[in-house]
Amino acid sequence: MGAAAPGRLVEAAYTFIYTFHMPVFILIAGYFSRNFELRPDRVWKLVTSLLVPYILFETLYTLFERAVDKPGYSLSLLEPYWLLWFLPALFLWRLSTPLWQTVRFPVLASLAIAALATVSPAADGSLPVQRALQFLPFYVLGLRLRSEHFAALRSTWVRVVSVPVFAAGMLLAYWLVPRTSTSWFFRKNSAQRMDTADWTGPTVTLLLFVAAIVLGACFLAWVPRGRNWMTSLGICTLYGYLLHGFVVRGLKYGGFYEDPFFDTTMGTVAVTLGAVVIMTLLCTPPVRRLLRPLVEPRMAWARQKPPPAAPTP
Repeated sequence: MGAAAPGRLVEAAYTFIYTFHMPVFILIAGYFSRNFELRPDRVWKLVTSLLVPYILFETLYTLFERAVDKPGYSLSLLEPYWLLWFLPALFLWRLSTPLWQTVRFPVLASLAIAALATVSPAADGSLPVQRALQFLPFYVLGLRLRSEHFAALRSTWVRVVSVPVFAAGMLLAYWLVPRTSTSWFFRKNSAQRMDTADWTGPTVTLLLFVAAIVLGACFLAWVPRGRNWMTSLGICTLYGYLLHGFVVRGLKYGGFYEDPFFDTTMGTVAVTLGAVVIMTLLCTPPVRRLLRPLVEPRMAWARQKPPPAAPTP
């Protein structure tokens, strides 16, 4: 039992964090997309900030896989590499922004779409359609939020309540680990692919939505205000997100995790601390300056010049 307990605790912590960390990330993306319009300049920026980096990193990860583990690994832009699904998904969400700013009850409508996606095996195809649809409500909710909503989370009573709520969430995750599949939290499969009844998908969708909102609110209540040493790191989070796959998969293919030490409690702590250090380094300004052409390409050379304005009569 001593050897199994650390593994279950790690899995519980992973499940607990995954309940809200991507929903919060997507909600923030929606919040900062509130003013998006389908204007040529906005669409161009959308293409250069999401689609172009997606193509570049899909190519880089394909070459990486061929070099270190799978010589026959094929390049397919319709099947995003492990962590790259977020870029085309965010591209689709942003394009849909004007729709959600027009319809009534947009959050409820998007939640209904997410629930229906879980009973639609056709959405399990190559593109990250299933994930885009199941995570959609968080983006739409972000579009509806205003600064005062985030300010309300910083009240004393919310911070006090968030502590026991977080503790209860962690205990519930520990209880759930041997009783449910972590795949539900990835939101990448329909109920049919999960080999469960159709009604399970919509039910889990609603439960995970509520859990993500509650835990996400508790997390945001403790996010510090103002500028500090973490602010510059926050600006570069996309760099850490896109680059950490090289580190994780490189260590895996190199047999790093096969050392028996990493099956112990101290090994788990060492990996956790190492991950914190590596992710911090990947989000530093020097990394941004070095890799900006890949992650934030300008590509002014590829954009057509706007037509000259018609002379005023």
